[in-house]
Amino acid sequence: VLDPFAGTGRIGRVVDGTAVGVELEIEWAVQGREHGTLMVVGNSMHLPFADKTFDALVTSPTYGNRMADHHNAKDGSPRRSYKHLLGRDLTKGNTGQMHWGQEYRDVHASVYEECLRVLKPGAQFVLNISDHIRAGVVIPVSQWHTDTLVSLGFVFVSNVDVETPRLRFGANRKRVPHEHVRVFSKPLR
Repeated sequence: VLDPFAGTGRIGRVVDGTAVGVELEIEWAVQGREHGTLMVVGNSMHLPFADKTFDALVTSPTYGNRMADHHNAKDGSPRRSYKHLLGRDLTKGNTGQMHWGQEYRDVHASVYEECLRVLKPGAQFVLNISDHIRAGVVIPVSQWHTDTLVSLGFVFVSNVDVETPRLRFGANRKRVPHEHVRVFSKPLR
C-alpha cells in the first residue's frame, strides 16, 4: 500500500507491514519508520517504483489551507503550520507550503499521474481530503481532487464524510465540519 504524501508515515499503524510512504522531509520519514512504514525520502512527482507495483494507495494530501502558512508571527503569537511543526522551512516543492492555487493543483495532478502509473489494474485509491474556508468562502478542494483523479482515468467508487473537530482558534476558527474519504479504483484495462 503506497502513501505518496506520507508525512510522518502513520499509515503504517493501519496497514501492518505493507505500507510504503514517500516523503520529502527526512525528519518526518524517520518518524514514519517508527510507525512501521517503509519510508522513502523523495519527491512523489517522480516515484522510484516500477509500473504496476502497488495493490492500493491511501493518502491525505495537504489541503492548501492555512497549514501552508510559512511566515513567523511578528506579534509572537503561536502558529500551527507544517513549517512550525517541522521547526524549519519545508523543502522546495513540498505541498505543505502551498496555498490553494495553480502551483498546488499542478503538483498534485503530476503526483496523481505517477500514482496511476505505479498502481496495478483494479487497485483501490483511498483519498482523505477536505475543503477549507478562505475569506468566508468554501474552497472546493475536495471536488478538484475528485475531478482530477477521474479525468486521469480513475473511477469514483464512494464517499464517506467524517465529522472532525478541527482547530478552532484565530483566523482558522470558522471551519467546514468534515473531511471526505473518497474511494477510487484504477480500471482493469
